[in-house]
Amino acid sequence: MVTIRHELPVDIPAREALLERAFGEGRFRKTAERLREGRFPVEGLSFVATENECVVGTVRLWSVLAGPARPALWLGPLAVDDARRGLGIGASLMRHATEAALALGHAAVLLVGDAPYYGRFGFSAEKTGALAGRLRPIACLLGSSSQARLTVRAGW
Repeated sequence: MVTIRHELPVDIPAREALLERAFGEGRFRKTAERLREGRFPVEGLSFVATENECVVGTVRLWSVLAGPARPALWLGPLAVDDARRGLGIGASLMRHATEAALALGHAAVLLVGDAPYYGRFGFSAEKTGALAGRLRPIACLLGSSSQARLTVRAGW
């Protein structure tokens, strides 16, 4: 049985090994990684999926600004062990993370990723408004009208 819970310090080595297998060493060269470098995720918004006490999935949320005085969260990375893909673990982690973010009063989550996959969770490029920079994030507005848009600050 897979359980989703808050990440604990003891989970860090297993999480890092999972991310290494999922993304390889190149993950540290990604622009999205620059947003996380030297920072900590938002307290209470780091989760792992475990099976028989082994970490089989991970997701974390980070504080960012989506325009002047527009706090948002940056999601990532989301990863699931290769042997357990296709079982809904990633979807469960996504729902758990966005529901927890909403419960803590957050209004928007941004990420860079596969738009068709994340679209089923309410993410869309249309919600990011005009965007300057190398990243092309998609956004999900938590508990908000789907017509709302974020103005993402230049430089992303």
